[in-house]
Amino acid sequence: MILIAGPYRSGTGDDPVLLRQNLDRLEEAAWPIFRAGHLPMIGEWVALPVLASAGVTDVAHPLAADVMYPTAERLLERCDGVLRLPGESQGADQDVVIARRLGIPVYTSLDEVPGVGALQPQP
Repeated sequence: MILIAGPYRSGTGDDPVLLRQNLDRLEEAAWPIFRAGHLPMIGEWVALPVLASAGVTDVAHPLAADVMYPTAERLLERCDGVLRLPGESQGADQDVVIARRLGIPVYTSLDEVPGVGALQPQP
Protein backbone atom coordinates (compact mmCIF):
# COMPACT_ATOMS: atom_id res chain seq x y z
CA MET A 1 0.00 0.00 0.00
CA ILE A 2 1.42 3.36 -1.07
CA LEU A 3 0.16 6.50 0.70
CA ILE A 4 -0.14 9.43 -1.69
CA ALA A 5 0.69 12.56 0.31
CA GLY A 6 0.50 16.15 -0.87
CA PRO A 7 -1.43 19.37 -0.48
CA TYR A 8 -5.10 19.03 0.38
CA ARG A 9 -6.11 22.02 2.54
CA SER A 10 -2.96 24.10 1.98
CA GLY A 11 -3.59 27.29 0.08
CA THR A 12 -7.31 26.65 -0.34
CA GLY A 13 -8.84 28.73 2.43
CA ASP A 14 -10.99 25.59 2.79
CA ASP A 15 -12.84 26.50 -0.42
CA PRO A 16 -14.63 23.29 -1.48
CA VAL A 17 -13.75 23.79 -5.16
CA LEU A 18 -10.05 24.18 -4.37
CA LEU A 19 -10.13 21.25 -1.95
CA ARG A 20 -11.63 19.09 -4.72
CA GLN A 21 -8.93 20.24 -7.15
CA ASN A 22 -6.23 19.23 -4.67
CA LEU A 23 -7.87 15.85 -4.08
CA ASP A 24 -8.11 15.35 -7.85
CA ARG A 25 -4.38 16.05 -8.11
CA LEU A 26 -3.64 13.46 -5.42
CA GLU A 27 -5.91 10.96 -7.15
CA GLU A 28 -4.07 11.33 -10.48
CA ALA A 29 -1.29 9.19 -9.00
CA ALA A 30 -3.66 6.39 -7.97
CA TRP A 31 -4.02 4.64 -11.34
CA PRO A 32 -0.29 4.36 -12.14
CA ILE A 33 0.37 3.07 -8.62
CA PHE A 34 -2.42 0.51 -8.97
CA ARG A 35 -1.23 -0.56 -12.44
CA ALA A 36 2.23 -1.18 -10.96
CA GLY A 37 0.73 -3.71 -8.56
CA HIS A 38 0.35 -1.57 -5.46
CA LEU A 39 -2.70 -0.43 -3.52
CA PRO A 40 -2.90 3.39 -3.66
CA MET A 41 -4.19 5.15 -0.55
CA ILE A 42 -5.01 8.77 0.19
CA GLY A 43 -5.69 9.73 3.79
CA GLU A 44 -8.68 11.86 2.82
CA TRP A 45 -10.35 8.78 1.31
CA VAL A 46 -10.64 7.52 4.87
CA ALA A 47 -10.75 10.70 6.95
CA LEU A 48 -13.52 12.51 5.04
CA PRO A 49 -16.08 9.68 5.41
CA VAL A 50 -15.12 9.33 9.07
CA LEU A 51 -15.81 13.05 9.56
CA ALA A 52 -19.06 12.80 7.62
CA SER A 53 -20.20 9.94 9.85
CA ALA A 54 -19.58 12.25 12.83
CA GLY A 55 -21.80 14.87 11.19
CA VAL A 56 -18.90 17.10 10.09
CA THR A 57 -18.97 18.44 6.54
CA ASP A 58 -16.46 21.28 6.91
CA VAL A 59 -12.74 20.46 7.15
CA ALA A 60 -12.29 23.64 9.19
CA HIS A 61 -14.45 22.13 11.97
CA PRO A 62 -12.41 21.57 15.17
CA LEU A 63 -13.06 17.81 15.04
CA ALA A 64 -11.24 17.62 11.70
CA ALA A 65 -7.87 18.08 13.43
CA ASP A 66 -8.67 15.05 15.58
CA VAL A 67 -9.40 12.93 12.51
CA MET A 68 -7.33 14.09 9.50
CA TYR A 69 -3.76 13.74 10.84
CA PRO A 70 -4.45 10.73 13.07
CA THR A 71 -5.98 8.92 10.09
CA ALA A 72 -2.82 9.39 8.06
CA GLU A 73 -0.68 8.26 10.98
CA ARG A 74 -2.76 5.09 11.43
CA LEU A 75 -2.56 4.39 7.71
CA LEU A 76 1.20 4.85 7.71
CA GLU A 77 1.52 2.02 10.21
CA ARG A 78 0.17 -0.23 7.44
CA CYS A 79 1.83 1.32 4.37
CA ASP A 80 4.79 0.04 2.38
CA GLY A 81 5.72 3.43 0.96
CA VAL A 82 4.78 7.09 0.65
CA LEU A 83 4.63 9.13 -2.51
CA ARG A 84 5.17 12.77 -1.51
CA LEU A 85 3.79 14.99 -4.26
CA PRO A 86 5.11 18.55 -4.68
CA GLY A 87 3.57 21.52 -2.93
CA GLU A 88 3.44 23.02 0.51
CA SER A 89 1.60 20.81 2.97
CA GLN A 90 2.19 20.54 6.69
CA GLY A 91 0.23 17.28 6.79
CA ALA A 92 2.19 15.70 3.94
CA ASP A 93 5.45 16.83 5.53
CA GLN A 94 4.29 15.20 8.76
CA ASP A 95 3.53 12.01 6.82
CA VAL A 96 7.10 11.97 5.52
CA VAL A 97 8.54 12.42 9.02
CA ILE A 98 6.42 9.54 10.34
CA ALA A 99 7.26 7.33 7.37
CA ARG A 100 10.99 7.88 7.83
CA ARG A 101 10.67 7.20 11.56
CA LEU A 102 8.94 3.92 10.72
CA GLY A 103 11.54 3.03 8.06
CA ILE A 104 9.02 3.31 5.21
CA PRO A 105 10.44 4.40 1.83
CA VAL A 106 9.50 7.91 0.71
CA TYR A 107 9.29 8.58 -3.03
CA THR A 108 9.31 12.13 -4.37
CA SER A 109 8.36 11.22 -7.92
CA LEU A 110 5.80 8.83 -9.30
CA ASP A 111 8.54 7.21 -11.40
CA GLU A 112 10.42 6.30 -8.20
CA VAL A 113 7.57 4.05 -7.01
CA PRO A 114 8.66 0.47 -7.79
CA GLY A 115 7.21 -0.70 -11.08
CA VAL A 116 5.64 2.60 -12.12
CA GLY A 117 8.53 3.81 -14.27
CA ALA A 118 8.51 0.57 -16.26
CA LEU A 119 4.85 0.92 -17.29
CA GLN A 120 4.02 1.65 -20.89
CA PRO A 121 1.42 4.36 -21.43
CA GLN A 122 -2.06 3.00 -22.03
CA PRO A 123 -4.00 4.06 -25.11
